[in-house]
Amino acid sequence: MEEPVFETIVNRRSVREFTDQPVTTSQLHKIVTAGIWAPSGLNNQPWRFVLIRDKDTAGQLAAQTRYGRIVDNAAALIAVYLDTEAMYDPVKDHQAAGACIQNMLLCITEMGLGAVWLGQILQNKLRVNEILGLDSRYDLMALLAVGHPAHGNQQSRRRPLADFILKEIQGDEA
Repeated sequence: MEEPVFETIVNRRSVREFTDQPVTTSQLHKIVTAGIWAPSGLNNQPWRFVLIRDKDTAGQLAAQTRYGRIVDNAAALIAVYLDTEAMYDPVKDHQAAGACIQNMLLCITEMGLGAVWLGQILQNKLRVNEILGLDSRYDLMALLAVGHPAHGNQQSRRRPLADFILKEIQGDEA
């Protein structure tokens, strides 16, 4: 039995090195569409996005993170925000933002592109908003660096499943 979603999940890797090949507007729109289909409490859909393919803007953003080399080399960037005026519960809305980002990362993988979720830039989120011309209503959640992978050498591993399951409580039908 094919399990394409499961296969995409276990094959997704953080990609930090990209080719010079561009990422198109239609590809970015598809990625964001995957993001907006994430679940959110009360279906409030509090996420907002800035799509960046301008090298000058990318250079300014690169200066806001120790991972500037990745930002500079990506074909595109997606800044993921929460609209604080659309939020209703901080915990649920932050969880929704994570689900949104994960949907986008999985879509990127399925499309044959690569990306990395950059969080360290959040230390300079106010400056990022200035660069992107946004006010404090928009709370930066992540910057995704997106592009065509330069190689497929990314490695990852996980501890055994038993390390994560605290207990299994089974009923009669188990």
